[in-house]
Amino acid sequence: MIPGDPLANVLYVDLSRRSYRVERREDLFADDIGGAGAGIRLLDENCPVGADPLGPDNPIVLTVGALTGLFPLASKTVAMFKSPHTGNLGESHGGGRSAVAIRSAGLGAIVITGASSSPVWIAVHGHDVFFRDADTVWGMSSLFTVGRVIRDNEPGAGVRSIMRIGRAGEEMVSYACVTTETYRHFGRLGLGAVFGSKKLKALVVSGAEVIPTADPKAYKRTYKELFAATQSDVMRKYHDLGTAENVTPLNAIGGLPTRNLLSGRMPDTERISGEGLAAHYLGRRLACAHCPVGCIHIAALREPYTDDPYFYKTRMISYDYEPIFSLGTLLGINDPECYLRLMETVEALGLDCMSAGAVLAWATEAMEHGLITENDTDGVHLVWGEDAPYRAMVRGIVDGKNDFYLALRRGVAFAAQQYGGEDFALSFAGHEMAGYHTGPAAHLGFLFGARHSHCDNAGYSLDQTALMSGATVPLEEMARSLVAEERWRQVLSSLVVCFFARGIYKPEQTCAALASAGFDVAPADLDALGRRVYRAKYDFKLREGFDPAAVAYPDRIFATRSAAGLIDRAEFARAVSVMSAEVLAD
Repeated sequence: MIPGDPLANVLYVDLSRRSYRVERREDLFADDIGGAGAGIRLLDENCPVGADPLGPDNPIVLTVGALTGLFPLASKTVAMFKSPHTGNLGESHGGGRSAVAIRSAGLGAIVITGASSSPVWIAVHGHDVFFRDADTVWGMSSLFTVGRVIRDNEPGAGVRSIMRIGRAGEEMVSYACVTTETYRHFGRLGLGAVFGSKKLKALVVSGAEVIPTADPKAYKRTYKELFAATQSDVMRKYHDLGTAENVTPLNAIGGLPTRNLLSGRMPDTERISGEGLAAHYLGRRLACAHCPVGCIHIAALREPYTDDPYFYKTRMISYDYEPIFSLGTLLGINDPECYLRLMETVEALGLDCMSAGAVLAWATEAMEHGLITENDTDGVHLVWGEDAPYRAMVRGIVDGKNDFYLALRRGVAFAAQQYGGEDFALSFAGHEMAGYHTGPAAHLGFLFGARHSHCDNAGYSLDQTALMSGATVPLEEMARSLVAEERWRQVLSSLVVCFFARGIYKPEQTCAALASAGFDVAPADLDALGRRVYRAKYDFKLREGFDPAAVAYPDRIFATRSAAGLIDRAEFARAVSVMSAEVLAD
């Protein structure tokens, strides 16, 4: 690390006292590079054992990495916290301007503790911190409006980041998200609820620090090489169609969860595929700061005003594969305008779309089975494929209309425990399913990933590779592959590099980039880092009560044919035992 590198500055903010300080923490960044490595250490230091996730002792930790602001696609911020949704590790990665703004403020990490007695937003401009009264924006019906108000009242236009919650976060829905720059999110595991518990409406960050390099010539050379790699056909697909490209191939192989996973295929998906949305609705593309790819796709939804058929309102709504799965096919929706209207409602209120979709899908099937009635839903009749009832349900969850809606606030596993239907509640170790029914590796990945996320280890990719080769992957090899991939992803999330660039930032290229930034790191050091961070995450999970030998998963995954065929229950149970041993092997 370059002596005096501002990356080693950690800003500590105490909301209870409305005070702050900056500390030098070279120990966090010299060895752990930043990101997930620094984040898990700061979480362990600042979160007491057994802390209430919605209490003042639960910290919010935001970290960036050694390559942030220097190299393409090193554009994410890692958030660490204790999850109010699962009760153990909470980790989410957000893009937009958040990472570059934090690094430009002369910081490598921000740690927020305590809780405010009244609504507040924090403004960080360089090393100056301001506590703004947020009474006027607390309770606003749309977080898009909140963003406009804050933009009008804070400096730093064009370089600042605005991270804020909607009403779901204020109400501490356990899967509320934090939105940054309107179309990016800290989506999973309930960071928005932690913000809400602290009466923290938003965090604004800006700065104008120059990021140092150790060897400017080597930096320019390495940058050009990495930038050139981003122009490949592999990366171009993210620009052209985005992750929505996945809809058609997953549907073709039977790996697209549909109607609460009653099927792996959805009829007539052409209009909500990446190709269909691009042809008929794509309004613009956006990119995170310092990213040349531009994978963010925004649809223009044009609808007539009800009182005048000759005047139209146009709303800009983002779409990606995961929202299309969770708020589209999982609910039997294949009409793009139905999907976009529901997506807009979920976005405006600030919910994680994947958890919200799984909750709505379970509720629909529970109504079909007579486990719930319209008395529970306050008159809402749920029908596969119709967006209006789902939009009403989403508003009911955030409003907390009755006991049923309050149960839905806590996720699908809790709701199913209260009302029945646990066999079709799409929850893996307490976290709602992601959009892949490709085979056993995907589901093992959901169960044992540190975040119970498809992004942890890409088990779905392992399934598809096996499908294409026609080979059966032995369970022990599958477990080793999933854990090895997750360990390497700890390196990427410590840098912090977008996982879309995992094929670009290989060990040799990563070491060259780090060298130009002042870090003397060899490939073996990266391997050790990955193992260390992975182990630290699991140590935190274990200390907070996670039991790898007692993970829960839904029966539905055995009843519905996956892309790899029917998953054998007994074989999967054996795979769970193998995986449980592998994650704790060292």
